[in-house]
Amino acid sequence: QVQLQESGGGSVQAGGSLRLSCSASGYTFNMGWIRQTPGKEREGVAILDSDGSATYAESVKGRFTISQDNAKNTLYLQMHSLKPEDTGTYYCAADLAGDPALLVTGTVEVAANYWGQGTQVTVSS
Repeated sequence: QVQLQESGGGSVQAGGSLRLSCSASGYTFNMGWIRQTPGKEREGVAILDSDGSATYAESVKGRFTISQDNAKNTLYLQMHSLKPEDTGTYYCAADLAGDPALLVTGTVEVAANYWGQGTQVTVSS
């Protein structure tokens, strides 16, 4: 059994920073951060594959960093230089299905066996 709990969201001005955390119980793998905005499908933002490699959406490269602390069983998303278009609900997911390179394009469905309830990120201009 896997349970995920996100935290760290909030409202910030453009150019600000946030760090999202995902506390996990149970064994997790193929984890990532998925973003949803009203009227749009969920899209992969940053994915940490089982081999330790990280895949990022083109729009966040150089600004976001995904990492995992195995001792704390926690996944992180460090976000810098936030833009209004980063606004959305960020979900932690585990056991993501499919090719990470495709999941971050926003052109395919993002499916996973385990989801957190999401944390809201709002970036004001």
